[in-house]
Amino acid sequence: MDQPPPSAWVRRFAPLIRSGGRVLDLAAGAGRHTRLLLDMGFAVTAIDRDIAGLRALAGDRCEIRAIDLEAGPPESALAPLASDYDGIVVTNYLHRPLFASIAAALAPGGVLIYETFAIGNERFGRPRNPDFLLRPGELAEAFAALTIVAFEEGEVTRPRPAVVQRLAAVSGPLGKLPAVVGLNRGVGSE
Repeated sequence: MDQPPPSAWVRRFAPLIRSGGRVLDLAAGAGRHTRLLLDMGFAVTAIDRDIAGLRALAGDRCEIRAIDLEAGPPESALAPLASDYDGIVVTNYLHRPLFASIAAALAPGGVLIYETFAIGNERFGRPRNPDFLLRPGELAEAFAALTIVAFEEGEVTRPRPAVVQRLAAVSGPLGKLPAVVGLNRGVGSE
């Protein structure tokens, strides 16, 4: 089965990450963003509790780690990994206790790109459990100590109908915004 293409949100904001930098793909799944980041020239650490879909990507510029992010205290979940990432990408995953550790793992100038489901998504399918759905404005609030470059919340139609929140933020002062990449559709259509 083919996996969906990389998120337009990730494609749009990945150019903010330092060229050739180290990127953490958190809860990487089958690796659609790991592959994109490698193709963009980044060194990637991809973690997930099930790494079967990631193994083929392992190599000189890609470290694959099997880590259950929800086992044990949240402050130790990312402890086995290095910190000072130039970028962290999180999509379709929510474990609120990790928010502080995610922000702390960014290097100065590091970029956080986060996109996941929000309340209202239960109308469209999974996830339906409110424990796995962001409350209105929650990502912006959780990462308020970072410089928020962009934030969106609402219904999307692609890759499937859903309600999402999206955030792109920088650890440190705001820099140059990226050019719009592959966004030929209106806001909320992805």
